[in-house]
Amino acid sequence: MKSVVDIILKELENLAKEIHQEELETVCEIMCSAQKEGKKIFLAGAGRSGCVVRAFANRLMHLGFICHFVGEITTPPLKEGDILFVLSGSGRTESLVKMAEKTKQCHGRILTMTLQKDGEIARMAEYSIVLPGNTRLQKDEGYTSMQPIGSNFEQLSWLTCDGLIMMMRDQLNLTNKEMLAHHANLK
Repeated sequence: MKSVVDIILKELENLAKEIHQEELETVCEIMCSAQKEGKKIFLAGAGRSGCVVRAFANRLMHLGFICHFVGEITTPPLKEGDILFVLSGSGRTESLVKMAEKTKQCHGRILTMTLQKDGEIARMAEYSIVLPGNTRLQKDEGYTSMQPIGSNFEQLSWLTCDGLIMMMRDQLNLTNKEMLAHHANLK
């Protein structure tokens, strides 16, 4: 088993080297500015990407952001200046494209993390973080993973989102103890 985990870690290490730091810094700045202005952050993703972006929403909440995973029953309306953060490897998932279109109609801002810099969502987005790798739809194009289709995208997305959280924590001058004050306490 160790050799399989080593293969995954090595693959992710190599992919991580291709992430552009300036993309992370720009998204960090946009989100921190929105938080300071009291704007809401809406997060969306489908399938396994939805699982990753839910975890990202949880960490944003720990930072004190007003954030909501789209589709939850308690999700309020998006208003002008609010942000929709979309995690989509293909950048063309129909339900996510419709959310982005609706965000545009409401004069919201769109950020995305994707594999497709020219995908439909990225074309609508104010800013994109473009990750290297592949999805199930690109299994034979360009990059080839040793893992099952799409796994490296979700894994790298998770790590990248955690990296963004660390950057935002530092930019907002928060400590882990201060983040803990936002942690769930109904157990």
